[in-house]
Amino acid sequence: MAEITLVAEPREESGTAVSRRLRAAGRIPGILYGHGVTPVPLSVDARALRSALTTEAGVNVLFELDVAGQRHLAVARELQRHPVRQTVAHVDFQVVRRDEVIGAEVSLNLVGEAPAVTKNGGMVEHLVLTVHVRAKPADIPTSFEIDISELEIGSSLRIADLDVPEGVTIDADPETAVVIGHPPRVQAAEEGEGAEAASEGGAAEAAGGPADEG
Repeated sequence: MAEITLVAEPREESGTAVSRRLRAAGRIPGILYGHGVTPVPLSVDARALRSALTTEAGVNVLFELDVAGQRHLAVARELQRHPVRQTVAHVDFQVVRRDEVIGAEVSLNLVGEAPAVTKNGGMVEHLVLTVHVRAKPADIPTSFEIDISELEIGSSLRIADLDVPEGVTIDADPETAVVIGHPPRVQAAEEGEGAEAASEGGAAEAAGGPADEG
């Protein structure tokens, strides 16, 4: 994963009013911490941060953070967003080492179409949107792509079916279904009614057996 250099300015003051002034000036307040580094309150250019977070790596981008001439390898561990505009309001940067394994959330993206499902009136349901992975910072995948072109009604693709790069582990049950091909709603409803009727018939027969004998 490519690293993006981001210049940060230390800030002496803190508080809601200070943060509001920084955001009004086009800067995002934040803090840098980790690996014995004394927590450093700072701010970064809002446009530069937004640009970095919209690369292929997304929120898992690896930063080379320049704080008053001192460079730190870091990740954006937590992003606080405005409740309405969803713009970044505060960012926590965590210092990392190139050789350490860290955790991150990686998105699961569906690729292609599933004609065996959709052309027969079925529905493709995407159940798992992200997975938690563990890897060295530079090895964290930007995303996982799941080809659904061979998906059929009644079949599924699991965590175990993902193409996971060497050095990356997924913290999830391999049998967890990621995407499922559902039958048409009418067919599913009919199957459900048939199963219910069979269940009721069996129950009635079981209930009527002893009474007939009497």
